[in-house]
Amino acid sequence: MDALSQPVVHLSTVLRSPLLDRAGERLGRVEDLIVRLADGGYPPVTGLKARIGGRELFVPTDRIATLEPGAVRLSGETLSLGRFERRVGEVLLGQDVLGRKLVNVEADPPSLVTAHEIELACIDGWWRVVGVDHSTRAQLRRLLPRPLKSMVGDRPFLDWTDLEPFVGHVPTARLRFSHRKLANLHPAEIADLVEAASHDEGEELIEAVGHDRELEADVFEELDEHHQLEFIRERSDAEVAAVIARMATDDAADLIVEIEQERRGRILALLPPAQRRQIEALLGYNPSTAGGLMSPDFIGLSENETVSAAIERVRTSEIAPGTLTTVFLNDAEGKLSGSLAVVTLLRADAQTRCSALAEHEPVSVHTDADLPEVARMMTDYNLVMLAVIDEQERVVGVVTVDDVLELMLPTGWRRRFGLVRD
Repeated sequence: MDALSQPVVHLSTVLRSPLLDRAGERLGRVEDLIVRLADGGYPPVTGLKARIGGRELFVPTDRIATLEPGAVRLSGETLSLGRFERRVGEVLLGQDVLGRKLVNVEADPPSLVTAHEIELACIDGWWRVVGVDHSTRAQLRRLLPRPLKSMVGDRPFLDWTDLEPFVGHVPTARLRFSHRKLANLHPAEIADLVEAASHDEGEELIEAVGHDRELEADVFEELDEHHQLEFIRERSDAEVAAVIARMATDDAADLIVEIEQERRGRILALLPPAQRRQIEALLGYNPSTAGGLMSPDFIGLSENETVSAAIERVRTSEIAPGTLTTVFLNDAEGKLSGSLAVVTLLRADAQTRCSALAEHEPVSVHTDADLPEVARMMTDYNLVMLAVIDEQERVVGVVTVDDVLELMLPTGWRRRFGLVRD
């Protein structure tokens, strides 16, 4: 059944409405509706939080006879007077979702929307949340007295299944959700949402993906410097080190150098020794030079390696696929002697020597090359990865095109308009 085609009831017309018994006599007031978001699809209403005689009570959904704007009528003769206690996995629509921001994962780009109104529909005999209205018209309806709410017309609302609530942590209930929709976004899209949100909302978004530590680190890599520092300021040294340990080494070094001096040493000491040495080496270069821009993650091979051995190195490498486009060859003295595109390896005979296929005058820059020189070399030679060599002509790192673009484009280039919609 198409949920969007069903008659809807606005949550604002139900909250604080009279709670009636089967005869129509007033028992109390509806305080909130309870749902379980973790069930997926259209969340079912599992009950009401009601106030009767000064007490907050739980009313199960099977006792709801009718749910209409302005009143909720119960069925049956008796009502349990057990005090309401929120259970794990339960969300109060009015308290936790109404007026808060959600992620519209189906928008292009994904955007934050404010739930000015929540739409309910009865599907196969069960009340469910089917959508959210983020329009100013819905906001007005919420603010008007109950008799005037019906005067505000409706407009098409967003389907709930296109949205991701990031009520990642309701302290009183210790709620956790899988946030599968949010996790399907690119880390850069999540970072854009974090930067568009308030600090508290950004914290919730980061916490929402925090169950996937790799994704959390990827999002931190995509955040601008201001937001990176903002979100690590309240974290312990151990928590910051745990995030940095999962970041790409060059991005980790960029973040470390911005951390106040008194914390920097403590955080570095908590990192795995190998990563710490790499970061400390990068910190020794001027950040505006190739040495400061480069990543120490690359594949260097002997000239005598076979194609099959080179492919195995590529296969077992943990370097991000998007940045592993080229492998570099070293002569007997360890100097850069050639470069070879990964796609060339894949097309070659397995027993062929890499030296027979390589470009033997590979383009490279020294560690002290400045940004304009790096950009010119990559542009002139149509490179997405550029080798960086030291004084002994040994490869010590690589600069990738995304590193150059990030510095060449104007400040604030990642900010997209329309990320927050009310």
